[in-house]
Amino acid sequence: MITTAPHRSITACRSCGAGPLETLMAFGQSPLADRLTVPGGSDPEYRAPLTLCHCPACSLCQLRETVEPDILFHSAYPYFSSVSPALVAHFTDSAQCLIDSFSQASDVFVVEAASNDGTMLAPFQAAGHRVLGIDPAAAPVAEARRKGIPTDQVFFTAGHARHIRDRHGPADLFIANNVLAHVADVNDFVAGIAILLKDQGCAVIEVPSLMALVDDCAFDTIYHQHLLYLSLTALAPLFSRHGLVLTDAEKVWVHGGSFRLRIARHGAPSARLLDLMAEEARRDMGTRAFFDPFLQRIRTLCDETRAAVTDLANQGMRIAAYGAAAKGTTLLHMLDLPAGALRHVYDKSPWKAGKAMPGSGLVIRPASELSRDDVDAVLLLAWNFADEILSENRRFLEAGGQFLIPVPKLRHVRRPTP
Repeated sequence: MITTAPHRSITACRSCGAGPLETLMAFGQSPLADRLTVPGGSDPEYRAPLTLCHCPACSLCQLRETVEPDILFHSAYPYFSSVSPALVAHFTDSAQCLIDSFSQASDVFVVEAASNDGTMLAPFQAAGHRVLGIDPAAAPVAEARRKGIPTDQVFFTAGHARHIRDRHGPADLFIANNVLAHVADVNDFVAGIAILLKDQGCAVIEVPSLMALVDDCAFDTIYHQHLLYLSLTALAPLFSRHGLVLTDAEKVWVHGGSFRLRIARHGAPSARLLDLMAEEARRDMGTRAFFDPFLQRIRTLCDETRAAVTDLANQGMRIAAYGAAAKGTTLLHMLDLPAGALRHVYDKSPWKAGKAMPGSGLVIRPASELSRDDVDAVLLLAWNFADEILSENRRFLEAGGQFLIPVPKLRHVRRPTP
């Protein structure tokens, strides 16, 4: 049963409070990403409007709608950091670099917001540091606690930051990977960082890059959990408003292109940060003109991908999808393929197997079954892990199968010609 999810629409910017917001693109009534369903079950299938907007005053790109967080990050929330070897390696390497920076310090206290299943905190704990995870989703929190990572099952807020400081003391290091973009009250979140940090402490935050999203036409990363689409131009005044300084930004590959930010109470911007912000200024990221070519590319890419899937089907090929990721929900919604065009979707997460993707209703099957199934072609929804997935499915390609990768540019991957 399709049900409109409880939500509210904003008229003023989530960061600076200015209004009105300028609408960039309306995606219609979109299914809620990661709200997996039980095939044949009676649970409601939630949908809500999905409208991308822009604040002319501070340049923040954001969604107009806010769906109730308890519906988005529900008890069966299926995202686990540890499922992807590439993501585990990324977090492990990041953690080790930070651990090395504290090599001369003792009694280091590390707090991570949106800590998920504890993948990032585990190396800190192994190095002898005190750690605390914060995450609202029950299943990942249970997994983190099973690993011995102390974790509070709550959203990170300014109020909870005070609670942590009163109970454990201030933090030397605050980490938040791919979460700031999910926060409706972003000023409260950043205020929480300011409350929690020691005077000489620092925050290391990874956020998806708006520039990378636009350059790669990664429109499928626009969904209800992602309320904010972040540029350095919009972030610097947000941190400054709460007595914090954005001191550095580094480009990293994760989630299709992100920034790793360093924030502190004191300091000057690095040369690297200034160069990146100058690049944003050169490209007029604070204007509507920056977005117009991107919006047209979305329509073109959807048309091309839809035509490619139709062509394969007309050739009699049996087509499935791969990667029951949140981005796949937006992609399938925008493609609007006819019923039966895709047989099912494969995914490596054991927590997703047997459920169905929202909107499309595609049943999720274990990724290990791909090489054994009667499938000729696969639409890769988790394109940001293409190298990892193609490597793991060499047998399928060698047997004559092919992958259709829609983003950032439509391409077919087949077995190399001898």
